[in-house]
Amino acid sequence: MARTNTKEEIISLLPDDTTKPRPRLSKLIIKNFRTIGSVPVEIFLDDIVVLVGANNVGKSSILRAYEVAMNAGSKAAYLTMDDFPNNKVDLENLPEIEVHTIISENKPGAQWIKTLPNGEMLIREKWTWSGPAVEPKRRGFDVVENDWVDKVPWGAPNVANAYRPKVHRIGAFASPETQEAEITGLLQTIIKDRFKNIISPSNTSGKTDYELLLEQIKEFQKSVAMAVDEETDKIVKSINKYFEGVFHNYVISLDAKPESNVEKTYTPFKDIPDLYMGLEGGFMSRISAQGSGARRTLMWTALKYIAENGDRDERPHVLLLDEPELCLHPSAIRDAQKTLYDLPKLGNWQVMVTTHSPVFIDLSRDNTTIIRVSRDEMDAIKSTVLFRPEKAQLSEDDKDNLKLLNICDPYVHEFFFGGRIVVVEGDTEYTAFAQLKLLYPNEYDDVHIIRARGKGVIPSVVKILNQFTANYGVLHDTDTKLTSKGTANPAWTVNTSILTEINNSSDLSKTVLIACKSNFEVALLGESVSKEKPYHTLEKMKNDKDFREKVKALLDALLDNKKEPPKNCICWQQLSDIE
Repeated sequence: MARTNTKEEIISLLPDDTTKPRPRLSKLIIKNFRTIGSVPVEIFLDDIVVLVGANNVGKSSILRAYEVAMNAGSKAAYLTMDDFPNNKVDLENLPEIEVHTIISENKPGAQWIKTLPNGEMLIREKWTWSGPAVEPKRRGFDVVENDWVDKVPWGAPNVANAYRPKVHRIGAFASPETQEAEITGLLQTIIKDRFKNIISPSNTSGKTDYELLLEQIKEFQKSVAMAVDEETDKIVKSINKYFEGVFHNYVISLDAKPESNVEKTYTPFKDIPDLYMGLEGGFMSRISAQGSGARRTLMWTALKYIAENGDRDERPHVLLLDEPELCLHPSAIRDAQKTLYDLPKLGNWQVMVTTHSPVFIDLSRDNTTIIRVSRDEMDAIKSTVLFRPEKAQLSEDDKDNLKLLNICDPYVHEFFFGGRIVVVEGDTEYTAFAQLKLLYPNEYDDVHIIRARGKGVIPSVVKILNQFTANYGVLHDTDTKLTSKGTANPAWTVNTSILTEINNSSDLSKTVLIACKSNFEVALLGESVSKEKPYHTLEKMKNDKDFREKVKALLDALLDNKKEPPKNCICWQQLSDIE
């Protein structure tokens, strides 16, 4: 017998209808992997996923888990002993990685599909590793059985993987040789994508030359398939005749069908291209011989080219990047951030980064999920979703506010990295509280002062904070109902917007809202300051003890709702409190 039909039917992950969305990965669940223990860590996936947190809490472990999950079915998915917790194989707690995929069509069978409330179709797969350097066991979740089973959706792993995102992993402290391989891999991706889109002048078929070539290879495979089957049957029968004499009732079967992934049968380029760098007209040396700054700059250059010139119709890619801020000149950081956020615009790139820099967070985008990775009191790693666009429900005005805020203060998103949070309206309050942090470093070291740079921006900031915490304080001016000309004052109406968003807090007992009667200077100084307010406040903080103590009392009240704010500063819960 030449072949059997015991394998699952092979179904492409790509929709036949090109107008329908591609499959997308929606969640990653990790257990017993590196520093991650038996308590699962869940990572919600988006076009841009930013992992923040302290050192040594498992951020890089998550990137590594994503990498092996996307390479499942190849040797790139084999684990080393370093990937097992405590460098030991515990048969009761083996490494597991679960992947959730959302599809639109080409359903692999009703047993695999869970229909979500929004009509999308979810499919779950899981890989388990029994030891280092071995192929993981792949299983599918059967919704009829409501359990994991040994069968799998989409059949052979090499077929499924051909349509999963291609992984590009760039570590923070990789060796020069590894970095060279990462950079050449990116450049090779560009070249291969361009090659696949070539159409020669004589080609009028409406298809690319590469597509025609693959069709010819498929036809060739069909033409020889029957002959191969006949020859395979002869060989198997002959071997079984000899084998029967030694092992009674035992036979062999040989599956010699052609390679199902046709692209593997033709490779137009060498596996690893040569890449050199040097002065024009001078000595050229391999990238691995260059400095780390030069290597990282070249990497960003390649990514920038892809972001601006990539093809939307090619195989999806995922970029896993550790600490993109490394080796970057300050003037280059913003360009690097823009490059990362522009990649997903192509429609087939996803980016996951770990970072200690708030510059790489841009909440004005619709495609960004922020996740904090930390350790709990039992030293178990946990993930907390800090921000998801669909939950924030930001309006266009909100996005404009956040974009402007990000431009004015690239470090405004430091609050995502932990600590106590206070939102203030402008530069004057920020200056006063910043001076307090200098005077009392031990008391306020973990306090993040968010300068909204305008009262109208405060509601947008509160929307973000409400996604992941209720423990924050907000300070603003009450302003007056009417302007000096007797007309309605727009600044007064913002009070209602601030209160509306504050009331969306998950726990109002932890949220503090304080208004300075009229404004900060009038409330604490008893006088109106018309110009150079931050400088005037700084001088008062240095030379006026009474003012300094009032400011300290105000900050303490913003951080702890059990403490009373100074006179003329009102904790309020309804508009009548400040009228």
